[in-house]
Amino acid sequence: MAIATLAAGCFWGVEAKFRQITGVLSTRVGYTGGSTENPTYKAVCTGTTGHAEAIEITFDPEVISFTSLLDAFWKVHDPTTLNRQGVDIGTQYRSAIFYHNDKQKQQALSSKQVLTESTYSPAPIATEISAITTFYPAEEYHQCYLEKKAHSTL
Repeated sequence: MAIATLAAGCFWGVEAKFRQITGVLSTRVGYTGGSTENPTYKAVCTGTTGHAEAIEITFDPEVISFTSLLDAFWKVHDPTTLNRQGVDIGTQYRSAIFYHNDKQKQQALSSKQVLTESTYSPAPIATEISAITTFYPAEEYHQCYLEKKAHSTL
């Protein structure tokens, strides 16, 4: 098993999309990349913690590679907008790849470079690539939020 940690705006929709990918074993939404210890959703939403809303993906590298997860990452959000995804604005909604080892770092840098050199967008790629620090799981009601919401309306 391996872990990938990605930030692509509001974590609810990002988590729902990654949970559908074959080889993804589990996901957790949470906060990382900031300086506040044990942040809450309310604190992260202020934009003062430095944390991004992120998703921690446990995956089977025999089934799906980290590079394939990155390919999906680029498609689920707009990596050219700085600190914004759709109507969500703030540093907590930034695009980021938090690598867990040197191999992931190199794959992330390479993947970003390929995207930069492609005809993807005339705008520069704003995605941050940095080492993972502590990942703080979000409150339980955020975990699989869209799935829970869908089940509660049935």
